[in-house]
Amino acid sequence: MAAEQIFVRSGGMKVDSVSRRRFVAGSIGAGLGLAGLGAMELSATTSRRKVLFDTDIGSDIDDAVALAYLLRQPHCELLGITTVTGDSQGRAALAASLCDLAGVEVPIYPGEEQPLKIEQMQPEAPQTRRLEGPRREFPENSAIEFLADTIRANPGEVTLLAVGPLTNIALLFTRYPDVPALLDSLVWMGGKYSDYPTPWGPTEWNAIVDPDAAYQVLSSPEIRTTCFGLDITWRLSMTPAKVAERFRGDPLLERVLDWSAVWFEERELLHFHDPLAAVSIFDPTVATHRRGLIDVDLEPGDHRGVTRFSPIPGSDIRVASGVDPDAFFSAYFSVFATRR
Repeated sequence: MAAEQIFVRSGGMKVDSVSRRRFVAGSIGAGLGLAGLGAMELSATTSRRKVLFDTDIGSDIDDAVALAYLLRQPHCELLGITTVTGDSQGRAALAASLCDLAGVEVPIYPGEEQPLKIEQMQPEAPQTRRLEGPRREFPENSAIEFLADTIRANPGEVTLLAVGPLTNIALLFTRYPDVPALLDSLVWMGGKYSDYPTPWGPTEWNAIVDPDAAYQVLSSPEIRTTCFGLDITWRLSMTPAKVAERFRGDPLLERVLDWSAVWFEERELLHFHDPLAAVSIFDPTVATHRRGLIDVDLEPGDHRGVTRFSPIPGSDIRVASGVDPDAFFSAYFSVFATRR
């Protein structure tokens, strides 16, 4: 184990100001078939897909729900985890807790805590209250370099799954401009791309927490990107009673169930925002998509961070346009020891 690493077993801008990206056909590993990479369709295979997971685990419980899935997904080779927003060390400790329980060694790096330009809106990770015992100390100020080194070591093979504000990813692309072209793909849970009714109007948390990062990343060329907006993920939810029923029989799910007590202190539903993005990497049939361009509003005011989608056939950017809830829940729970 390297000394610097700890391993654990895992007013709107114009639309045309956002660059289009190239979808580049290619392989993500021997035996791993992608039928029509523009749709990111993963064929049935026994090969494993290399994933880097960038997360703000510890706020919304769905990050932990997604990580549990990745740790149990037999076709996932989880290369590393980076955390983002306030208390990045505590968030790393939460990720380590699940990885320890799963018996999967994955490097974990706390990432950036402050947004690029605005004040922090997410300074704490409430679910750390459920952690017991002494916490590891994780290496500071190394997350961005770790991401770059890992992507460079696996050119054209890494799916970068980001389920929080895009601060780490924006800094990665700025400091290491060669990296975007070396990714296989970027998958982000963030933004909102239709007028489907949600409680906060056109806003979405991951986008508004660091709108400048979202604008920068969504303007990066040469990246195959799929975005799962709140307008789609909001359709996947469970009540506390249903969560208590389904999150039994597997130690990872039961650990997440314990943490969910913090979430349900103030909320009535668990929404599977991040898990949809994770599951789609391995079963793209759970969602439909449309192509176009994404604009991020950077004007000060209530709409800062609002994402606006303009459909353009043949564009290199995709946003989810629909989801099959039954197919999603079947795919999600299929990887766990208990299947109901």
